[in-house]
Formats: sequence, structure tokens, C-alpha cells
Amino acid sequence: MIDISDKIISERSAISSGIVKMSKESIECIKNDKIPKGNVFTIAKIAGIQAAKKTSELIPLCHQLNISWIDISFQIKNQNIIVKSIAKTKQATGIEMEVLTATSIACLTIYDMCKSIDKKIEISEITLDEKTGGKKLISYFSPKTAIITLSDSRDKIRDISGKLLKDGLKKNGCSLKYYNLIPDDEKKLKHEIESLVKKDFDLIVTTGGTGIGPKDITIETIEPILSQRLNGVEQALHNYGRKKISTAMLSRLIVGKINNTFIICLPGSTSAIKDAINVLMPHFLHVYPMSKGKKH
Repeated sequence: MIDISDKIISERSAISSGIVKMSKESIECIKNDKIPKGNVFTIAKIAGIQAAKKTSELIPLCHQLNISWIDISFQIKNQNIIVKSIAKTKQATGIEMEVLTATSIACLTIYDMCKSIDKKIEISEITLDEKTGGKKLISYFSPKTAIITLSDSRDKIRDISGKLLKDGLKKNGCSLKYYNLIPDDEKKLKHEIESLVKKDFDLIVTTGGTGIGPKDITIETIEPILSQRLNGVEQALHNYGRKKISTAMLSRLIVGKINNTFIICLPGSTSAIKDAINVLMPHFLHVYPMSKGKKH
């Protein structure tokens, strides 16, 4: 199975549809509730819902989900019965397999209910029509991005956190234009930040120097020069980290804005960088149209 431990829990939905084609006579029997086995649509709906709940048992590597809501509808068009399944969940992975299973089993149930009176039933076009929620690349903006690693012990070759940041930000549409590794020095960090702001960088991400040790100077350097704090982003990062490791409460990360440049100061550990990418991207990029007065 795919490891989804680090994925963000979010509201997700999916819609699937399929077509069952049969004779006009069979369609009339369904309309008039004259199928010997019983009411076709009622039984097909129950079967589809039951199947959706058991998707992970039917498909070996599919994750088990709690389905918040599911519905199956039927529409007759000429000799076709259009079956549509829709479901919602609040989980760390999508619900598309559940709606596809629901549609498939509902169609098969219609086939089973009617096969005694119609030998030429066809099932076709079982498709995923729509999927929402989870992570989607937001094409609002591709920010001109800089990464700064603060460390007295690493060099650029051993800067794994910096590499993770590069890969994660690029993957989510950021345009990486600058990377540097500097020692834990307040003057050097301030000079770097001021230089990047003057060069109209849209996003600066730092890693390291956010702890409570004597050399951790990032927060003390950055906080006084911020023109605006993004407390909600900071809280989201803290909340996610604390759910995984209790010592995350000791982190002093900070997120804010200097003029038109947004800055994110993250801890130096690789796990913190991975968590931050999961929490921030791509949704943080919505901050750019918001800052220009566009709708949320």
C-alpha cells in the first residue's frame, strides 16, 4: 500500500457513472416494477452502497475509508439506464475507488435482476466523472523563490534539508532563483534577507536556527523586520508537527511578510521540511492573489 501517513486530512468527494443498456421491454418492466426479483433500483442502490463500504476488502491495496455520505441515482434515457454514484469523506486519500465500486456493483445488480428476461444486457462507460479535495496544483502564481539554509556544521553537499526544500517547492510550481547556505550569524542573515527583498523575490524560505539554543538566531533576526505576520499558517505548521512528535512544540517557526515578499522560517530537520511541504503546498500559493486584492 502507499503510505499516506503524512498526507493532510481534507474533505474529498467523487462522482462516478455507468450505463446499462437493455431492451425496451425490459425498461418497461423496470418502470412498472414487474421484474420478478423485486424493485430493481432500490436493490441496486443498496448493493452499490454496501459495495462502496467494502471497497478496501475487494481491492487489496485500496485504503479503508470512513464514508461520510453516499448516494446512487438512476436515470432512464431510451434503452439506457444511467447510474450515478456520489460520495464524500474527510480522509487523507481520495474516495474515487469507492464511487467506482458503487457504480460497478449497482450496474451488475441491475444486470442480475433483469437477466432472466433479457439476454442482451450491456454494461459500459463506467467512468470517474469528478474528483475534488486533496492536493491539486494551484496555478495562481509561480513565485520567484529563494532558499537560505542556516548551519555552522553543514556544507551545500550535505544540506539535505535544503535539497528537500528545493524539490518540494519546485514540484509545487515555485520558481527557484536563489539558494545559499550561511552560518548562524544575525548580520549575514539580515543582509541576505534585505538583499532578496530589494531584488523583488516573492518568497524566501529559510531552514535552521529556529530552536532555543544559543546559536538559534533566525527568529530574533526576522521577527523585528516583518511588516505582517501570518499566524494561521504558523498554527497550521505547529498543529501538524505536534500530532507527529511532541517536541515540535519547542519549534519557533515564523511566517510573515516584508513589503511584498513573503518569508517562511522553518526548522532545520528533514522531517520538519517534509511536514512543512505537506502543510503549505500548494495552498500557501493562494496568498499571492489574496495579497493583490483578489477573491479568496
